[in-house]
This record gives sequence, structure tokens and C-alpha cells, in this order.
Amino acid sequence: MITISAPYPHDTGRMGADFAGTRQLLRLCLRRDRIVLPLWVLILGVLMPMTYAGSIEAVYPTTADLAKFAAATAASPAQIAMYGPIFNASLGAVAIWKAGALHTVIAVAVILTVVRHTRAEEEAGRAELIASTSIGRYAGLTAALALTAGASVVTGASFGLVLYLYNLPPAGSVGFGSALAASGLVYTGVAAVAAQLTTSARPARGIALGTVGVFFALRAVGDAGSGPLSWLSPQGWSLQLRPFADERWWVLLLHVAATAATIATAYMLLRRRDLGGGLIAERPGEKTAGPTLAGPVGLAWRMHRGTLLAWSIALLLYGLLFGSAAHGLGNQLGDSQTIGNVLARLGGTTTIEDAFVALALTMLGIAASAYAISATLRLHYEETAHRAEPVIAGQVGRIRWASSHLLFAALGPAVALVIAGLAVAVTYGAAVGDVAGTLPATVGGALVQLPAIWICVGVTMALFGWLPRITPAAWAIYVAFLLIFTVGSLADLPPWVLDLEPFGHLPKLPGAAFTPAPVMWETLIAVALIVAGALGFRRRDLR
Repeated sequence: MITISAPYPHDTGRMGADFAGTRQLLRLCLRRDRIVLPLWVLILGVLMPMTYAGSIEAVYPTTADLAKFAAATAASPAQIAMYGPIFNASLGAVAIWKAGALHTVIAVAVILTVVRHTRAEEEAGRAELIASTSIGRYAGLTAALALTAGASVVTGASFGLVLYLYNLPPAGSVGFGSALAASGLVYTGVAAVAAQLTTSARPARGIALGTVGVFFALRAVGDAGSGPLSWLSPQGWSLQLRPFADERWWVLLLHVAATAATIATAYMLLRRRDLGGGLIAERPGEKTAGPTLAGPVGLAWRMHRGTLLAWSIALLLYGLLFGSAAHGLGNQLGDSQTIGNVLARLGGTTTIEDAFVALALTMLGIAASAYAISATLRLHYEETAHRAEPVIAGQVGRIRWASSHLLFAALGPAVALVIAGLAVAVTYGAAVGDVAGTLPATVGGALVQLPAIWICVGVTMALFGWLPRITPAAWAIYVAFLLIFTVGSLADLPPWVLDLEPFGHLPKLPGAAFTPAPVMWETLIAVALIVAGALGFRRRDLR
């Protein structure tokens, strides 16, 4: 580890010098995030409230429909665990009920942003170069916090404004927007603390995202059964503000206190450690490599095993929730013609429970695609971190090295989907009293998502091979696929736009019949993209 010998400005005794250069670093952060940051602000702050508020009145046009939905939802512990409680049958409360999941989504977004501009900068060595100038010790962290906190506030304000423009009550609109922004602020502080603990970005992200998972579990268990547990979770606080149901504005004080405490802790920890160091000491490795590291596949396994395990557990939990929520869904959704049309598009059948299971399996496939893209992007990360070159310089060729990571990108989602499909089959089958009958079609419905996942791998690989500088743009393409699939039918997009995403073409098991043609075509497209990316990588210079 290289440590700067020159003293930081705070050692001069002038406290203000610790923050010198914050404005310049903030401008640099804004420039570096000029695409990704506006993207997640736009999606969470504008597109999502348009989806929720714009469709709910068409789906549930009468007060009786809203009351029926609210009653059925309140009677479903699985639905409450997934999205949170529904407090009344008003149009606003029903419209933003599923938006409760966004308190967790914005937590993930702010964590990735903070770690990217703090710990990742130190790991790459760029923070060391900047610190050797007149930049203060706290400037980097302050700029990252200002960027992320500002984005959280803009997201919450935009969400509330969109709800108000859809003629929902202003108090509830402001309440939900404030709660969403407050969730982002709390996890901004959590990410700042995690960035001080480790010496690399990956474990810092793991600690912060693991914290999100623990708090989500506390909120889910608390809302579904043991109520007091919800008050131990920031997501629970945000829901307990109760937008559109006699708002509890004092709950925001909990967010303020948690944000102040975590940010103060982050500054205190930053002051106590060396640049590039972490408070958790690195564990030294073995003196000699074991047999599992004898080749590139073994090395790739060492890199991917933790992520694969985490994603498998996450999809297992969501499979349990989806499966337990499917039975009796007809009572919740009612007999709206709009719902029937949406189900026919997304689930492949107008049979509500089968369509919901098919849709749940597709959503699990979309989630598994995120893991597949992340595993493929490991190639880009290893190259930019200059760890690929020593491996390729030996007896391991480029294609063999790339194939070792693509193996986990292609087969890892299959493992996770089988686990999730079994979870859906067991919980849903137990509810209807026929586990053996639901098992084949449900697991098949999970595995049939693989060609679409492999297309995401192929797109990422093609970018890596031919346009390496913009390889992370694979995430933007993934988000576009997700939006087209989830919002396309409700937004009445043209058919040619709906055809651009790969998940909507695959058979919708268990409700629809299996048709091999789309599976074969999408598999061929994925193979062609992967081969094209491999050829591009073989021909170009390393970055």
C-alpha cells in the first residue's frame, strides 16, 4: 500500500482547509455521472410515478374496486411483506402501494453512487493523485455526499410533483416524495460508512447492500407479522409516514437523525485511517495457490462464487414471496378488463394465477439478467484494473480467459433460476395442494428465461469486444429492456417498440403452451453476439 507522506490540509489546524476543493470535485463527479445519475433519477422520480399513478385509475375505476383491492391486499401477508402495508382504500394509497419497493431501490442506487466516488477512487489510485494537490482530506467524501444527497432530493421532489400532477392530494404527494428522498439520504450515510471500512470497492458495496437486505427483512417480517420490527428499518420508517393516510410527518425526524449519525461516523472514520486503507484489515492469502486456482476457470470461480451465492439467495427469497402471493390473487385484482389485457400481454394467459406465476418467473429472469451482466462486466473490470494483462501474457489466451468468466455469466443464472423456480413451485403448489403438478411447468418457466438472459450477456460482450470504453452502457440497455417490458403495455407503446426487449417473446409457462421457435431464435442471437464480442476482443488492443 502506498501512503502519501505529505500532510493533509487538516493537519495544519485550519478546519476549513479539510474541505478545500469540494466544489471542483463535485463538478468532476457530476461530469463522470452525467449519464448514469440522470438516468436513475429520471426512472425513479418521473417514469415510476407516471406508471403507478397513470394506470391505477384505469385499472380500478370505482370506489368499490379500490376497496376490494385494499381488502384483499391487507389479507395477504406475502404481498405485505413484499411491498408494505396498505393503509386505506383511497386512490392515492392504492396507487403508491407497490411503490413502497422504491425505498429499497433508491437505497441500492445511492450506495453504488457513493462507493463509486469514494472507495473505488481510492482503490484505483486516483484519489491519491488528487490528495497530493491542495484538495482537502474531506473534499472527496463531501462531494460524493453532496452529489448523492442532491440526487435523492431531486428524485423525491420529482416523484411528489408527478403524483400531484395526476390530481392526487398534495399532502400525500409531498409525503411520499419526502419519504423517498429521506430513504436515499439515510443510505447515503450508510454507504459513506461502508466506504471507510474496507480497502476495495467490492466488499464496501457488499457491506452496504447487505445492510439494505437486513433492513428490508426486518421491515418485511415486521409488516407481515411482528409490527415493532418495522421501526428498526429505514424502509419501515418511510412506509410508516403513511402518505395519503393521515401523514405522520414526525417520522422524517428518524431519517434525519440516522442520516446525521451515519455521515458524522463516516467523517470520524475517515479522519482515523490512512488514504487507501480501511478499518477492516485485509486478510493475507495462502503462500501457494490451491488446486482450485490451477486454471482460469478456477480463478473465475473464486471471483464469482460469492456473488452467485448472494444472487441465488436473493432469488430464492423472492421466489418464496411470489409463490406464496399467487394463490387467491383473483380476489385482489378483480375482473377489470384492463387487468385482463395486461395479464394477457405479460403472463400469456387470462387465467389470473397462472399469469401471475408466469409474470413472476419472467421478473425473476429479468433480475437474473442483472447478475449475468455483472458477471460479464467482470471482464471489463479486470482489464481496466490491469489484472487481465498478466494472465493473458502467459499461456492463457484471450478467448480462454474471457470464456472462463462467460461460463459463470451464462450458467450462473441457470443455477439461481432453478432454485427460485423450485421455491415458487413449492410455495404455490402447497397453496393449491398440488406441488408435484406445478413443479415441472414452474421450473420450466424459470429456465425458459435463459435465452433472454444470454442476449443480455451477448450485448455486454459485444460492447466489451468492440466498444470497450462504453461497456458499462450495458446497464442502460438492460434498464431499457426492463422499462419496455413493465411499462410498455400500460403506456400503449407501438408493437415494434415492445418487440425490442427479449423477455416478452418467450413462452409464458405455466399458463401458455411451449413454443420452441422464440427460444431457438433468441439463443442463436445470443450466441452470435457473444462470438462477435469475442472476435472484437481478440482483434483489439488491451486498454
